[in-house]
Order: sequence, then C-alpha cells, then structure tokens
Amino acid sequence: MRLSRYFLPLLKETPSEATIASHRYMLRAGMVKQDSAGIYIWLPLGFKVLKKIENSFSKEMQELGYLD
Repeated sequence: MRLSRYFLPLLKETPSEATIASHRYMLRAGMVKQDSAGIYIWLPLGFKVLKKIENSFSKEMQELGYLD
C-alpha cells in the first residue's frame, strides 16, 4: 500500500497538553490519538511498534529462561 493512502494523522504543532517529550512525539507521529481526557487510542502505526517491542522483550525473556 502506498504511504499516501495509509491512515497516518500527523500533527505539525505540539499539543498544549503534552508535557513529556515521548508523549509529544507519539502524538505528532500519529502513533496514538487522544479520545478524551486521559484516554488514548492506539493507531495502526503505534500498535505495530507496540507489538514489535512486546515481541522483542518476550524473545529476550525466553533466552534468559523465564516462563511466560
């Protein structure tokens, strides 16, 4: 699929409620979207990143001998 057709809502300005750097970056990159006060929705790109991180941790834990 072409990137121009991919659902990726980018923000040009930093949201005023975002005070932590990682929070600002995730909002601006289109990884999460704020639904209401304190509730965020994972967008497709952010969910893909989250799953890759989970798989990486799981792989490392299994190599160290921890049980799931």
